[in-house]
Amino acid sequence: MSAPPIPPAKFASSGLTFGELDVGARFLSYGRTVTEADIVAFCCLVGYHAPLFIDEEFAKTTAFGGRIAPSSLVMSISTAMTESLFRTTVVALKGVDRGQFHAPVRPGDTIRTETEVLSKRETAKPDRGLVVFRDRVFNQHDALVFEIDKTALIQRRA
Repeated sequence: MSAPPIPPAKFASSGLTFGELDVGARFLSYGRTVTEADIVAFCCLVGYHAPLFIDEEFAKTTAFGGRIAPSSLVMSISTAMTESLFRTTVVALKGVDRGQFHAPVRPGDTIRTETEVLSKRETAKPDRGLVVFRDRVFNQHDALVFEIDKTALIQRRA
């Protein structure tokens, strides 16, 4: 059985160190509503002009029945929602694995991210350790929409 979620207020705003991240610990982010403006701005920023994301009439003819947020936008928002866990303690993101989208995110959906510490190990460098996190993103109906495993180097206390 995994540990109960810890609300964001329970961790330091500057970030948790390697030693403060226990395997099995879970952390909840705040909620964030994905707006049409978010989708338009993201598509403009990255040059993503797929009709599924920017053309409501076209999107109505798809299996989704309307516009959805690009998967890379959902992943980006989720990552931003978890940054306070390791705001100043992350050394580097080493990899992402098992990214899977389970359901679309539509304009107006509110998402939140639950982060679980899957594993951790010390490295040869005494100032950092390797931590594997699993992020699970849920919508306002508590439906899982996205999950991914992230491996990061996190600072250790001296």
